[in-house]
Amino acid sequence: MNCLGCNLANKNEPVKVVFEDDYVCCFLDHDPYNEGHVLILPKKHIYDVEELDEDTALSIMKASMLISKAIKRLFNPDGITICQNGGVFNELTHYHMHVVPRYKNQSFATFYSDEDVYIEEEDKLLNIKRKLVEAINSF
Repeated sequence: MNCLGCNLANKNEPVKVVFEDDYVCCFLDHDPYNEGHVLILPKKHIYDVEELDEDTALSIMKASMLISKAIKRLFNPDGITICQNGGVFNELTHYHMHVVPRYKNQSFATFYSDEDVYIEEEDKLLNIKRKLVEAINSF
């Protein structure tokens, strides 16, 4: 596969998986906006939202709900933003959904900037992964 999204979703590239099922793989964003920022990718190649089949779409929504509950429990955010960028804004050229914990007075405009907003160290990412997996498994 030459699609980076396919390689990530099928764990042919290193990812910190917090949840997966037959249709999707959910893992920590490598350059998170905030702690707990998760990406949801279908395991089969899908470019844009209108290409989703019913089973994959349902799996994505169920995963976003489960991950949101875990993020709320662990990080106590003021809110969660769930977004998907399509067309020319889909930098992976593979459908992916962001689940991002957000805090009051935090401008989301920086999410779409080219500047690094927040970078976490590897051991911190592994700790966040462990906590999210434990929280998700508790539901």
